[in-house]
Amino acid sequence: MVESKNILVGIDGGGTGCRAAIAVDGKLRGIGKGGPANATTDMTATIHNILAALEEARAKSAISVSALSTARAHVGLAGVQSEETAAPIRKALPVGIAEVCEDREATVLGALNGSSGSVAAIGTGSFLARFVRERGQTRYVGGWGAVAGDQASGAWLGRSLLTQALLCFDGLEPPTPIIEQTLAEFADDAVSLSAFSQKATPAELARFAPSIVRSAETGDRFALSLMSEGAHYIERALSTLDRNANEPLCLTGGLGPHYAPFLPKLLRDCLTPAKGGALDGALLLAARVQSRPEAAP
Repeated sequence: MVESKNILVGIDGGGTGCRAAIAVDGKLRGIGKGGPANATTDMTATIHNILAALEEARAKSAISVSALSTARAHVGLAGVQSEETAAPIRKALPVGIAEVCEDREATVLGALNGSSGSVAAIGTGSFLARFVRERGQTRYVGGWGAVAGDQASGAWLGRSLLTQALLCFDGLEPPTPIIEQTLAEFADDAVSLSAFSQKATPAELARFAPSIVRSAETGDRFALSLMSEGAHYIERALSTLDRNANEPLCLTGGLGPHYAPFLPKLLRDCLTPAKGGALDGALLLAARVQSRPEAAP
C-alpha cells in the first residue's frame, strides 16, 4: 500500500454519472466511475455513487483507507447550490478535508487551465461561462436544472422531444421520423409517454439526446430545429457574457461538440479543444483546499 501525506481527490458528478480521481505526490494514481450524482435529484444515490467511484479509485491507487483519510478533496456536483445540500455529502466522504460545491468551477478550470476564454458545457445539464485571466473573474449563465433551465442540454432535448411527440399524437403538429420512433417506443400510447415524462430524471430524459443528434445529421426536420434552437441559446448566452470576438471557445460535455455545425462561422472559427476535463479541474482545486476556507457553495 502507498502511504503519503500529499493525497488529492477530485470528484466530478452530474446527471449521467460521476468520476473520482486520486493523485499522490502530484501523480495521478487511479480513477473510479459511478452512477448519476445530481444532489438535487437524489441525494441518497448521489452519495452512494460518489463513494463507489472513490473506492474504485482508492483500490486502483493502492492507497490504504487510513491514508485516504488524510486527503484533501474537491467535489464538484450538479445540484449543489447551498450549504444544506453540500453538508451531508461532505460528511459522508472518508477524507481529511473536503470542499463540496457545484460542478461549474472545476469544469471551467479543467477546460481552460487558467487561460482566458469561454466554455459551453453541454451534457445532461448545461451552463456557459467566461473566464478573464487578467481580472481573475468568471461569469456564468445557466445551470439552473432540468425543470426550468439547462437549455440545449440532453435533458432539455429529451423533454422537448416528448412534448413534441404529444403534440403530434394530438394532431397539432405533423410527425417526423424521430417523433414516430419515439411514439413507437411507448407503443403509440400517449398515456404511457406522459406518465414517463412526469417522473423522468434528467438522465432518463437525456437518453433521447443521441437519437436527436443522429436524426439531425440525417435531416430530420424536428431534430434539426431542436439543435438549431440549442445553438441559438449558446450564441445568446455567449453574447450575454460579453465574450470578445476572438476569444477561445470550448464546447465540452457529451453534447457540446455536436452543436459546432449549428453555430455561426464567427464562433466556429474560435473553437478550441478543451485542455482538460472537469476531473482535471477538480484535482487542481483540491490542491488549493488547504489554503481556502471550507465555505458554503
